[in-house]
Amino acid sequence: MKQSRKFTAVYQKSGQWYSGWIEEIPGVNTQGKTLAETKANLKEALMLIIKTNRLLSRKSSGRSLITRESLAVFA
Repeated sequence: MKQSRKFTAVYQKSGQWYSGWIEEIPGVNTQGKTLAETKANLKEALMLIIKTNRLLSRKSSGRSLITRESLAVFA
């Protein structure tokens, strides 16, 4: 089942470019010529990082006994 999660997107304009990053997850960042382009790029970058992290986690678990569960955090 797919879950909806909320993250904090931060945008900064520098010259003619916008930068964007996700505050809670290091490494999720992008840029674009417009704010709309940057928002779309950031959403794609976040989805790719989450997908990649899941794949890497499953590969590294090997035959070890592991437990996966949802974790809700409210801050």
